[in-house]
Amino acid sequence: MLDPAAGRDGRADIRIVADRIAEVAPRVEPRPGERLLDATGLLVAPGLVDLHVHLREPGEELKETIATGAAAAAAGGFTTICAMPNTQPVADTPEAVQFVVERGLVAQAARVLPIAAASVGSRGERLTDVALLAATGAVAISDDGLPISTPGLLGEALEAAREVGIVVADHCEDRGLSRGGAVFAGIAGHLGVGGIPTEAESDAVARDLDVLARVGGRLHVCHVSTAGSVERLREARRSGLAVTAEVTPHHLVLTSEVVERLGGQAKMNPPLFTEADREVLVGALLDGTIDCVATDHAPHTAEEKARGLAEAPFGIVGLETAFGVLHTELVLTGRVPLGLLIERLTAGPAQAFGLPAGSLEPGSRADLAVFDLMQEWQVDVSAFESRGRNTPWEGRRLTGRAVLTLVGGRVVHDRLSVEWGNLEGEVSG
Repeated sequence: MLDPAAGRDGRADIRIVADRIAEVAPRVEPRPGERLLDATGLLVAPGLVDLHVHLREPGEELKETIATGAAAAAAGGFTTICAMPNTQPVADTPEAVQFVVERGLVAQAARVLPIAAASVGSRGERLTDVALLAATGAVAISDDGLPISTPGLLGEALEAAREVGIVVADHCEDRGLSRGGAVFAGIAGHLGVGGIPTEAESDAVARDLDVLARVGGRLHVCHVSTAGSVERLREARRSGLAVTAEVTPHHLVLTSEVVERLGGQAKMNPPLFTEADREVLVGALLDGTIDCVATDHAPHTAEEKARGLAEAPFGIVGLETAFGVLHTELVLTGRVPLGLLIERLTAGPAQAFGLPAGSLEPGSRADLAVFDLMQEWQVDVSAFESRGRNTPWEGRRLTGRAVLTLVGGRVVHDRLSVEWGNLEGEVSG
């Protein structure tokens, strides 16, 4: 059992009663009538928490729905996901936020928490009613897909979010520098497309941190991708600013080299940059400058992704591959300790947004994932729960996979095909 928030790392038994963790100890004596699962040889951890997913509903259900996205999350070991507001229409009203809440409950898979738009229509002109959106269930505000347009609007958003105890999550991009770009500027020329320089992100991070220092509140920097951004975040943390940050699996593992090979399937915003940037990101994950890993799960149709590098939309799916990719590329190579990776996928994101998740302490919700760290598997997009098939990992062999996911003590994904036994009959596991 690995529960970094509770300081647990070792063999343990867990008792679940109804939807809660009731007991955790080296040995828990079974009671008559209880169902048993023998997870010997497997890893039990808090359910993973993803602060950044795109579920496309309403408006683009061909790409994904809240139900299919929640099922994909459960298949990847995620028990809590936060849905970005750039749907059609944008989630900028209480009714739109309530829609996400209700559809998430109906899905009966991972918990789906809505992030509401920071500005009306995400147009960057006027702040939404942040207090009302938070009261309806929004756990953060963001115009993700777009940066919050001006320092003045960002300041208003930080102040309003602080009043109701939520976070502003910003997509940091200087669109004057990135406009028309498709990939990293360093490779754009010979690919015949527009380029995005690293400064498009790092300059925007600097702007946001300046506003945060002036106004206060809590800022979360989405999908950090450059060494320059990490440097500015380190400085901000040293000065005591309330800032958290996330990094995606693809930015931790891939570089712009794969774009030349895979084209639109490796096109995302922010783009993949250099090996030097990637190394700095891994270091920032290790030293805590970056608090959490988030997938930025962004499903698109095959037709859209086949349009060519200049016209293909940004984004890849990641909920079902995140753990396997990170375990294979970072843990098994000795670069990142397993316990730290689990922390950055559980307690780190939960603390960043103040969510009741990320730990298996007695009394907490029974949201947990069971991983087979030795299981080798091949990424097969035809077997995805997600409707999205746009991934650079297709056909890749990975080691480590979620085999059982529970939300509120209820099985929402099961690769073990376990017949749950009880003490009055044969116990199987």
